Amino acid sequence: MDLTYTPQEEEFRARLREWLGKILPSLPPKPSPDDWPARRAYDLGWQRTLYDAGYAHVHWDASPTVRLIFLEETEKAGAPYVGAGFVGLLHAGPTIAAEGTAEQRDRWLPPVLRGEEVWCQGFSEPDAGSDLAALRTRAWRDGDDYVVSGSKIWTSHAEVADWCELLVRTDPAAPKHKGITWLAMPMAAPGVTVRPLRTLAGSAEFAEVFLDEVRVPVENRVGDENDGWRVTMVTLSFERGTAFVGEVVACRRVLGELAHEARRNGRWDDPALRRRLGLLNAEFRALWRLTQWNVSEAEAGGGLPGVGGSVFKLRYSQARQELYEAAADVLGDEALDLDRPWALDRLSSLSYTIAAGTSQIQRNIVAERILGLPKGR
Repeated sequence: MDLTYTPQEEEFRARLREWLGKILPSLPPKPSPDDWPARRAYDLGWQRTLYDAGYAHVHWDASPTVRLIFLEETEKAGAPYVGAGFVGLLHAGPTIAAEGTAEQRDRWLPPVLRGEEVWCQGFSEPDAGSDLAALRTRAWRDGDDYVVSGSKIWTSHAEVADWCELLVRTDPAAPKHKGITWLAMPMAAPGVTVRPLRTLAGSAEFAEVFLDEVRVPVENRVGDENDGWRVTMVTLSFERGTAFVGEVVACRRVLGELAHEARRNGRWDDPALRRRLGLLNAEFRALWRLTQWNVSEAEAGGGLPGVGGSVFKLRYSQARQELYEAAADVLGDEALDLDRPWALDRLSSLSYTIAAGTSQIQRNIVAERILGLPKGR
């Protein structure tokens, strides 16, 4: 497997790095984490800046390797995170690009790239647990519309979203993986109620969404009716494949900062801590190589991430938690001060073995689709 970059890819890296060095000092200060309307405006403003500079295309129209370089360089430079654009740019958008009709791509992709519309993800449900296919939100045909009733939970950025990538059950009599449909639902539709959820870290980027006979046009269906599980696997392959690239780069930077802080406060003298940080360094170097391998596989497979994304997600989730547990050891008693660097990150890291598919689900995928083990009963 060739993990090297071509001269053209390195030229793209150099050009992007030069542009970031010029544009980042001119950006306005980031808004308060609790002010989501302001955060939406800031995040979309950055996306518009990328669009005007010719870099917005990398999420869909560029090769997976160019996308990897873009995510790596923007994170290294300290560029704004996609934030409120996360679902549109990294989940729903790539799915529509891969599975949508020409009309759907023309309608939904340009506004996301231009920083004009925000998407949220309506997948998880209160009673389904980690078994996404156990969803019970119903949709039935009524002329040219689907009528949708049910509820979703952990709906990312629902309070500021224009659209929702929504999974619904359109055939309750079919086996649970067969009766699901993928819809694009306008969040302004009558019958949609959003209630923000506050996390352990104090943030409110998730919400409960209640749907009371919401009408969604049939033309908003991506893929065929009852073929939504297959379309969802495309969505999740992006979520588990390349969506965490920037975070791996960030974790490697944090690791270096932890070593510096440990030297400053005297904890570097503890050989067990040094060994722990050394092992984490090896972990994240290996995860970065695995990311490159997955991207190479995606290049060979037509641009779609494969099941290797589940291997990455499984190990990255645990490594991230271990990183911030090590940060707590470096900080000592100061780890209880939420104003200290890494304290809130430690709390948010607890969600990573749940978000984007629980670690138990990832193990099942690895066992069945990579190792060829029989499915459990």
